[in-house]
Amino acid sequence: MRELRIDNQRIHDDGDCFVIAEIGHNHQGDLEKAKALILQAKNCGVNAVKLQKRDNKSLYSEEMYNKPYEHENSFGRTYGEHREFLEFGREEYVELKRYCRELGITFFATVFDFTSADFLAELDVPAYKIASGDLKNTPLIKYVARLGKPVIVSTGGGTMEDVQKVYDVVMPVNPELCLLQCTASYPAPPEDLNLSVIRSFRERFPDTVIGFSDHYNGISMAVAAYVLGARVLEKHFTLNHTWKGTDHAFSLEPSGMQKMVRDLRRVRLSLGNGVKTSLASEEAMIIKMGKKIVAARDLSEGQVLKAQDFDIKSPGDGLSPCEIENLIGRKLNRPIRAGVTLHYDFVDRKVGDSILHR
Repeated sequence: MRELRIDNQRIHDDGDCFVIAEIGHNHQGDLEKAKALILQAKNCGVNAVKLQKRDNKSLYSEEMYNKPYEHENSFGRTYGEHREFLEFGREEYVELKRYCRELGITFFATVFDFTSADFLAELDVPAYKIASGDLKNTPLIKYVARLGKPVIVSTGGGTMEDVQKVYDVVMPVNPELCLLQCTASYPAPPEDLNLSVIRSFRERFPDTVIGFSDHYNGISMAVAAYVLGARVLEKHFTLNHTWKGTDHAFSLEPSGMQKMVRDLRRVRLSLGNGVKTSLASEEAMIIKMGKKIVAARDLSEGQVLKAQDFDIKSPGDGLSPCEIENLIGRKLNRPIRAGVTLHYDFVDRKVGDSILHR
């Protein structure tokens, strides 16, 4: 059975989408901004918020760390300074974990290196995210899987063979795996989303929860992903598109996130059970718009009914027009005036007839 539990929340095919607000570094290195983002995400109805954790000195080569980073979104003179400015340490993570527990929202992070994996393990986060850039980093993925918590893996930039390798690496160690269809471009154009991969993943990995890391600049694709079978949805989140930083422009603001979550909750209800039936909510309108059989003219007692004796009129509070064939050839047991609604009580019963009152 396809199922995953994160922080005591059950994720499965018949349930709602588990929505993750990807805060990343949209907090701009400011703890209070991070709290404001988390609070707004909670108010939008998401299930979880997620940061990104890097040990920058060990993650980047010396050349990349010291590379000048003269960019409108830079928070430092070099790329290393920029990344260090945005990075939260233990004190901030402990406080944010406490704050999320107080609000009742799940808190975890993307892990980019072994040191950060150990850092998050010490905090006892309920899940780990692996970014698309580490899809082929099987040593890190296996290390994280052995920590014994659910592992969510984005698959942007990869092939089915790459995803299969991740599955083969993780499942023997930790069956709590979630695979996200992802397009690693920011924002991702609709023609590159390839949402049908969600179905392909579900067919190939029938014991694994499938989701969607949504980099589309809008909310509509999340609903499409749910219909295709995605039960985890990750979406970048900000409080202001104009804030300094590369991710804000394609992140949802609170109004957008709230609408996306609303639509995801509605779509589960709207899918129903697949059994076509009439509903109580339809009854009044169907009677108003529907049709019934009435007498086309004055009819005498004993008259044998013919097709030209019937007319079809609204509202549909009598015999349906589909019953005309059952009335033809029957004998009236009473006189009927033109326009009167016909009933089976008005005609004699045929031999072998089991239909009298409809």
